[in-house]
Amino acid sequence: MRWQGREESDNVEDRRGNGGGLGRGGMRGGGLGGPGFRVVKGGGVSGIVIMGVIALVLWMAGINPLPILFGDGSIQSTQGSGSYSGGGATAPRADDEAAKFSRVVLKETEEVWSGIFQAAGQTYKKPVLVLFDGQVKSACGFAGAASGPFYCPGDSKVYIDLSFYNELDKRFGASGDFAHAYVLAHEVGHHVQNLLGILPKFNQMRQSMSEAQSNAMSVRVELQADCFAGVWGKYTEQKGLLEQGDLEEALNAAHQIGDDTLQKRSQGYVVPESFNHGTSEQRAKWFKRGFDTGKVDACDTFNNPV
Repeated sequence: MRWQGREESDNVEDRRGNGGGLGRGGMRGGGLGGPGFRVVKGGGVSGIVIMGVIALVLWMAGINPLPILFGDGSIQSTQGSGSYSGGGATAPRADDEAAKFSRVVLKETEEVWSGIFQAAGQTYKKPVLVLFDGQVKSACGFAGAASGPFYCPGDSKVYIDLSFYNELDKRFGASGDFAHAYVLAHEVGHHVQNLLGILPKFNQMRQSMSEAQSNAMSVRVELQADCFAGVWGKYTEQKGLLEQGDLEEALNAAHQIGDDTLQKRSQGYVVPESFNHGTSEQRAKWFKRGFDTGKVDACDTFNNPV
């Protein structure tokens, strides 16, 4: 994929190095690994008093305590506009290239989906991409890197620990920049579903569904996100950004993260009734369908056999 030198999105929150935090409960929008989030509770009167004392001491010393207690972890003087980490200049992060790549891909999705929505007489509300290390808080709860990339409809944000790209390469055998782009495009596909009202309806419906029914419906939701990712891929191809082998990279990634392939790899057998993302064949099929047609209407996984 020809992404170097292209414009990057500004809709990115870089929380790498910030640790984690507490989150609020909510319904997830989906992810490659189907994470479920837990609500972490904490705090109390004594904790608030201690934080207040620390804040007062820092402020009297001329240091803004807010970033330290609640924000990006940097130390900011209340007497100037500069900031410093206390340890001098730091070398570029090993994953800065991956962060830049992710910003470029997000920008490409913004342009494509803005155009599609505009053609339909609607306005595309852009999602925010959150980069994190290890653990993160969202409106959908508290999640770790093991959950994989995910979209949270509660705050309209896509979350990814950039180490997942390495996981795709080494653990899943799905290497290549367009395979990585497919990951983000899939999560942005969930954002499109949220804007179209599909995710809210699904999250409401599944409260009264059995586990088997919920899993079956989740498969259709995930396959539609794959198809939407394919639609984005089609427009990316039309821009001349794809290189030979890119489509195969994305199809291989879709195949490698199918429920059946993942279960065979992890436990040696499959349990079809537990599938909630779709088989390898289904995921590749629906991505290809979106890619071949470039049409949102072709991605109706709810009224067609999957």
